[in-house]
Amino acid sequence: MNRPVKLLSVGALTLDTILRLDTLPARQGKFIASDGVQIASGMASSAACAARRLGAEVSLWASAGDDLVGDQLVAGIEAEGVDCSFVRRVAGARSALSAILVDTHGERIIVPFYDKLAQADPEALPTQDLTAFDAVLVDVRWPGAAALALTAARANGRPAILDADTAPRAVLERLFPLASHIVASEPAAFILCGEEQGPQAACEALARRTDAFVAVTGGAAGSWWFDRSVASVRHVAAPRIKAVDTLAAGDVFHGAFAVGLAEAMPIERTLRFASAAAALKCLRFGGRLGAPDRAETLAMMAAHWPD
Repeated sequence: MNRPVKLLSVGALTLDTILRLDTLPARQGKFIASDGVQIASGMASSAACAARRLGAEVSLWASAGDDLVGDQLVAGIEAEGVDCSFVRRVAGARSALSAILVDTHGERIIVPFYDKLAQADPEALPTQDLTAFDAVLVDVRWPGAAALALTAARANGRPAILDADTAPRAVLERLFPLASHIVASEPAAFILCGEEQGPQAACEALARRTDAFVAVTGGAAGSWWFDRSVASVRHVAAPRIKAVDTLAAGDVFHGAFAVGLAEAMPIERTLRFASAAAALKCLRFGGRLGAPDRAETLAMMAAHWPD
């Protein structure tokens, strides 16, 4: 492809306050952070920024209030080169907020707030011409918009990618059959699979329920995907790193996956591309601010998968 791929990312847009502590609190009290940042983020927004750094042209469809926080959010994502002309501003609504604690091992506690008025279902897509995009990526935080986007993407012959993360089972069940590509976190896979044990078994169980591509991500353990050509689950190991901050690693993974898919990379290379980008992000504090550029990601791939 001689031009950058174009992606539409649909879902969360939040103001994240990220604070770094030596250990995550196990009791009430006051704790002094060793570092902190405040950034525009959220699953779909972080994925959009990551995809932009990897060379794609990206538009974000999200919903925010008509407040000062909403202004800050749009400005922060636009500063990354992401088109925010589709971001809906809802009169009288409050923009989403998230408080996040990260420890020295990279683990975190996330407490988000979403105003139901801001997250109300949209009546229609922001554009009817989804053929302008090479792929559409949605998260689970704005289900009404995600359902519209997935349905339209498939109708237009475009990859309809679902970032299936922790959410009410009803939301996951609603979006699952609409996607052409499902990349689920372990917690989301277990919500859908119930008694299934382990990510490999969950991946196979999910794949039996759909004709879509299915993968399950397991952080440092890598990812599993169902290869329909041999009717079995295959594994892609994650690069071995010492994580500093795992926040937004899944979002970066999904953004990179969408780029690779839109560029028609072979599926295993797409998963390696996504794994490399996510691993690099984990080396840096600050959530999505640690997302790598394309050169770094390709270098990581070459180092860990020289074949």
